[in-house]
Amino acid sequence: MTERVLITGGGAGIGAAIAERCRREGYETVTVDLHHGDLAADLSDPDQARAAFKEATARGPIHRLVNNVGSIDVASIEDLTLDQLDHAVGINVRPAVLAAQALVPGMKERRFGRIVNVASRAALGKEGRTTYSIAKAGVLGMTRTWALELGRHGITVNAVGPGPIRTSLFDAANPPEAPETQRIIDSIPVKRMGEPADIAHSVAHFLDTRAGFVTGQTLYVCGGKTVGLAAL
Repeated sequence: MTERVLITGGGAGIGAAIAERCRREGYETVTVDLHHGDLAADLSDPDQARAAFKEATARGPIHRLVNNVGSIDVASIEDLTLDQLDHAVGINVRPAVLAAQALVPGMKERRFGRIVNVASRAALGKEGRTTYSIAKAGVLGMTRTWALELGRHGITVNAVGPGPIRTSLFDAANPPEAPETQRIIDSIPVKRMGEPADIAHSVAHFLDTRAGFVTGQTLYVCGGKTVGLAAL
């Protein structure tokens, strides 16, 4: 039987690249997204999220999960609102918890599972990203905690932390011809922007059956931009 993988936010950008890579690896993908997913749901709504995950598992357990859905609010600490904070947690953290709660029982029964949480370099700190850094630091914390709780059941839990990745959303906020965009590229040691496929490659590694001795880890896929920022 073909192995299945559930990918939240899999309809576009990084999520779509992850889904494409998973299909090339031979998995059957189940994407949940507000737009262009196999299952349509606003994952910031707990009821819609639960319903989508229930539908995804109606054919049987899914043993691989990629928690990718998320969004960014840009605001300084003086300007951000509590609504922005609630939204950041509601879309970057809560769907991952609900997805894990839906899939982990099936993983435990098989004594095998792979969970990959998509975090961000912003978890290490980035100006104007208070709510986003709070949420993505939370993703790192739950990755480590789940790894401790689930390792005895054959389930690994790891995180991938993207750096600057060229997506349509990035290009809209950072026009390729803008001087500030070039300054971003110049600050990356490998002197290029990342592509969604770069993230998908690292996610595929953690999903692999052979990656069973790595858990609770965060891999920053950032062209070296976190060197000197992340702890050893």
